[in-house]
Amino acid sequence: MSPKPRILCTRLLTPLAQRRLESETRISLVQWRSEAPMPRAELLSQIQGVDGALVLLTDKIDAEAVDAAGPGLKVVSTVSVGYDHVHTPTLAQRNIKLGITPDVLTDASAELTLGLLLATARRFKEAMAIAKTDNWGAWNPFFLTGSLIRGKSMGIIGFGRIGQAVAERLRAFHPSTLNYYSPSQKPDAERSLGATRIQDLPSFLSTTDIVIVTCKLTNDTRGLLNSETMKHFKKDSILINTARGGIINHDDLYSALVSGTIGAAGLDVTDPEPFPAAHPLHTLPNCLILPHIGSATMETREAMSDLAVSNVLAGVFGEELPASVKL
Repeated sequence: MSPKPRILCTRLLTPLAQRRLESETRISLVQWRSEAPMPRAELLSQIQGVDGALVLLTDKIDAEAVDAAGPGLKVVSTVSVGYDHVHTPTLAQRNIKLGITPDVLTDASAELTLGLLLATARRFKEAMAIAKTDNWGAWNPFFLTGSLIRGKSMGIIGFGRIGQAVAERLRAFHPSTLNYYSPSQKPDAERSLGATRIQDLPSFLSTTDIVIVTCKLTNDTRGLLNSETMKHFKKDSILINTARGGIINHDDLYSALVSGTIGAAGLDVTDPEPFPAAHPLHTLPNCLILPHIGSATMETREAMSDLAVSNVLAGVFGEELPASVKL
């Protein structure tokens, strides 16, 4: 009898998915039981000899990790739709499958994006701080006046599943224009959402009141929004990032917010994560930072965990992954 496939799971999953994984009698499970990320040294040690690895965004699966796993590694399954923490050329070279969790987090991410936009435009950060004091003062017609979203020109960087879900929700605010910046044309989405593609980034930024980032982090998008490209933002524009922190240069963003080049920013993602508490962006009233909670609903995380389990099980048994990346 051949030995059972070994699967390393680098974090405790949501309850239903965890029970499913632990009750799977066809495998041998190596489980990291802490809620904290698996230390690098522990990862490199525990991944040795496994057939599958079920990982999170905090786990760097590079050539070193794949080497440590050995020749038996068949699949890496990540509980995320993004996979910039996985070195895909190494996986492709060794014919290792990569599973992701798309679609199931689209609605949660789009809803969080809209919520972050509303909170940023209406100055929730400042309002919440003042609400905790007894220094509100008398009613003032200009007290904490923010920006109306309705009727603004809106632009989305990246127009995949999440970008289109955001666009669908933005239509309720009757944007004057709805544009997107993407390396590829999306004709069906253009027709259904009334969106227009603008291929020149400076032109896209200079005509947009609300810029929302939903694209993947790639070599082309890393540092895409920096001191040079930020010069093209409209003065009172709002920048929202719910994609990946590395797309924005945060030091340059700080300068742009202080100088008024950009009016306000809302970030659910940063680089690095966790974001340093001493970073000056935290001191700005016009910058709202969240700790990467885009998909943080129980329904979504349960679905993500379950899909990740399905992916890793399919991979170790030589079956087609329910949701995979073409490498």
